[in-house]
Amino acid sequence: MFRRVRGSVPAAGSQPPFTANQNSIRTVTFRRHSPYLPLPVPFPHRGRSGSLSTPVPSLAILSRVSEDRMREVQLGSHTIQTHGAGLARKHTYDWVVLVLLAAVVVVLHYAPPFTRFVGKDMMTDIRYPVRQSTVPAWSVPVISIACPVAVFIVLYIGRRDVYDLHHATLGVIFAVLITAAFTDVIKNAVGRPRPDFFWRCFPDGRQMYDQVTGGVICHGEKSFLTDGHKSFPSGHTSWSFAGLGFLSLYLSGKIKAFDGKGHVAKLCIVILPLLLASLVGISRVDNYRNHWEDVFVGGLIGYIMAVLCYLHFFPPPYHHQGWGPYAYFHMLQELEAGNSNNTQNQQSAGEHHIRLAGQHHNGRSRNDLESGRV
Repeated sequence: MFRRVRGSVPAAGSQPPFTANQNSIRTVTFRRHSPYLPLPVPFPHRGRSGSLSTPVPSLAILSRVSEDRMREVQLGSHTIQTHGAGLARKHTYDWVVLVLLAAVVVVLHYAPPFTRFVGKDMMTDIRYPVRQSTVPAWSVPVISIACPVAVFIVLYIGRRDVYDLHHATLGVIFAVLITAAFTDVIKNAVGRPRPDFFWRCFPDGRQMYDQVTGGVICHGEKSFLTDGHKSFPSGHTSWSFAGLGFLSLYLSGKIKAFDGKGHVAKLCIVILPLLLASLVGISRVDNYRNHWEDVFVGGLIGYIMAVLCYLHFFPPPYHHQGWGPYAYFHMLQELEAGNSNNTQNQQSAGEHHIRLAGQHHNGRSRNDLESGRV
C-alpha cells in the first residue's frame, strides 16, 4: 500500500504537487510481503514540458541492487524450515527413483554371476593368498555417501541454502547408486575370478579338476566362491570415485578453484577426495581382491558417473556460476521476473495516483474560479 504524502494543496497557478526536476527520482515505498526487497520503483513525474515521464535507473544502480538481492538470498533466505518441504515435494519422483534404484542394486548384488571356465593352466595368476580387506564392505557407503553429505551439511550451516544441500545430496546419492548398478551388471556378466580364487576354490589346498575339460571342481564355501567370480570391475573403487569424485567437483565449484588466479591451495583441496578414492582402489590390489585392471576400470566408471550427475545439477566448476546449483539460479530468475511484474504494477498505480491528484487539483481550482475566490 502507498504511504500518504503529507502537504497542503498548492494555490492556483503554482506547480502541481508532484512536480520535480527532470534528473530527480521519487520513489514510493511499498509494504513488504516477502523476505526479498523489491527494486526501487521510480515515481513518474512531470518534466519541463509538463508531460509524465519515468526516469530510467542507471546500470550501476541496477547492478548494485541485483548484487544486494543475491547477497540477501545467500544469507539464509532459503532454509530447510522455509523451503525444505516444498523442495522435497517438487522432487518426490526423483527420490522415488532413488529408492527403486537402491532396490535394484540390492538385487544385483545377490544375483549369481556368470561362471567363467577356470582351468589348471589359469591358476598361476589367481593363486594369491586370501587376506582381510583393509576397507570393509560396510565402510564403502560411509566413504562414498556419508562423508560427502557431511560436508554438504557443514556448508549448509554456513550458507543456509537448502537448494544447494538438497541437490548436492540428491546428486551424490544418484551418482553412487547408478554406479553401483552399472558395476554389478558388468560384474555378473563378466564373472572374472579374483586373484585369490584358488584358495576360495580349494580352501584346503587339494586341487580337483575335470578329467575331460580340465576345469576346476571347487569344494569351497558357496557364497565365498560366488563372490570370487566378481572381480571385474572393482565395486569398492567405483563407489569411492563416484561419491568422492562428486565431492571433488562440488568443492572445486564452491572455492572457485578454476577462476584463473592460480591458487595452489585450492587445487590441493580438490585433489584430496580423489586421493582418498585412489587409496581405496590400491587397497583392493594390495589385499588381492582385484586385479589392477579391475581397479582402473572401476575408478573410470565411478568418476564418469560423478561428472555426469554433477553436471546434471550444477554448472561446470570453471563457470562463473559454478558455486551454486541450477535450481538456485532458476529461483533467482523467477524472483526477478516477479519483481519486474511488481515494478510495472507499481508504476501503473503511481501514474493513476498522479492522474487522480491532478484531476482533484484542477477541479478544486475550477470551483475556486467559479465561486469568485480567485
